[in-house]
Amino acid sequence: MANALQQLIREHLDRKGWSYGDVARRGGIPRSTVHHLATAERVVRMPQTTTLEGLAKGLELPLERVRRAAAEACGIHVYDTSPDAGANGGAADPEVALLIASVQKLSADDRRHVTALVESLLDRSSRPTKEQ
Repeated sequence: MANALQQLIREHLDRKGWSYGDVARRGGIPRSTVHHLATAERVVRMPQTTTLEGLAKGLELPLERVRRAAAEACGIHVYDTSPDAGANGGAADPEVALLIASVQKLSADDRRHVTALVESLLDRSSRPTKEQ
């Protein structure tokens, strides 16, 4: 089964009748990169920003759409914190948006502490409550 990035690239190529070379020329990225992203069974790490920008330009798609497909192909969940996300089943909660935006600003040690806290809270909330 194709991953999200493969599907996006292949569907767009089929729809437009383009080749890997066409996308590469339009986006200013190597043909081998387009071919790899369109055919690799698994994307082990997120492609570089310049690669995603070139792919988006070459496919004539919004960068965010390509970035989301690449993240999904890598197994990374991308949270939609846009104002209309709640209407589409996403998380428009401002606290969630703050947590997500802030995590990269924390030191590695602080991220470990936050992770331990979250795991503790999740563990606590998954335990059956005692009836009093």
